[in-house]
Amino acid sequence: MQIIKHNQTNKVSPAAGTTIWEYPTTDKMISGAVAKISGRYPLVGFAINGFKELVFVISGNGFVVTPKGRKKIDVGDEILLDTNEKYAWEGNLVRNRKIGNWEYDL
Repeated sequence: MQIIKHNQTNKVSPAAGTTIWEYPTTDKMISGAVAKISGRYPLVGFAINGFKELVFVISGNGFVVTPKGRKKIDVGDEILLDTNEKYAWEGNLVRNRKIGNWEYDL
């Protein structure tokens, strides 16, 4: 087990109106982050990741934007971004990101 305390996060502000708290783990297959977005991130164009990303909207609302259009998102919504999928966030929201590969033995 590993517990990452808030005071152990890496706080970054990649654009005006966006603050991200990265929760680093010692496991190379999984990490987490919380992002507070007020406006648009990235400011122009799209972000792209070389991995799948699972996002949960903690508070607020807005849109996830892709080259195909905008989709409304609200508190409690979950978004799965595919590997190399272009996206942007618009609105006033706080989101939680988890990256990894989970298999449950039920």
